[in-house]
Amino acid sequence: MAATLVWALPVPALRSSKPALVELDQLDESQLVAACLAGREGAFDLIVERHRRSVYQVCYRFVGNHEDASDLSQDVFLRAYRGLRNFRGGSSLATWLYRIGVNVCLNRVAVKKPITEDIEARQHVDTVRESQVERVLREERGVRVRAAIAQLPPKQRATLVLRIYQELSHEEIAQVLGSSVGAVKANFFHALGNLKRILEAEGDLA
Repeated sequence: MAATLVWALPVPALRSSKPALVELDQLDESQLVAACLAGREGAFDLIVERHRRSVYQVCYRFVGNHEDASDLSQDVFLRAYRGLRNFRGGSSLATWLYRIGVNVCLNRVAVKKPITEDIEARQHVDTVRESQVERVLREERGVRVRAAIAQLPPKQRATLVLRIYQELSHEEIAQVLGSSVGAVKANFFHALGNLKRILEAEGDLA
């Protein structure tokens, strides 16, 4: 099947003054967005192809089932397509899509009653606790862990999903959530503490 082509800027040529043809899959993010806005056939399909897995994973971690995650993912890309002109390139396209994804999930998923906070505010994260819970999260992807994550307050849930499962940095998460790095670190710390307590109460964490 022939690859989809788009017109690039003219380049010097010895025998022809026509612009060179460039395959869509060779375009970087900014060029691909520009091609999409210019109405190039297949450009947005390639954006979806490149990012659908990570967007789906974020949605799945929020809702815990494939059907709802698929619906939410489609909503994310529909909103992205409609709002693509608002993408200014200040962050990566992935970060922009994560931001849309988190907002879609927070808007559509019924928020459960937050767990009462009884963890004293600290300036530094307990690295022993963090490493222990991270290990559990990475090793166990089962129903109990997803159910426990679903009990976290929205901001904590979003921070934990982006940090643990998508492996974003604190700075990247701050861009996604529109908050400060300090707030992200605090949310992550409290999320780990609450998650550890839930798993311990259910006998899933020694």
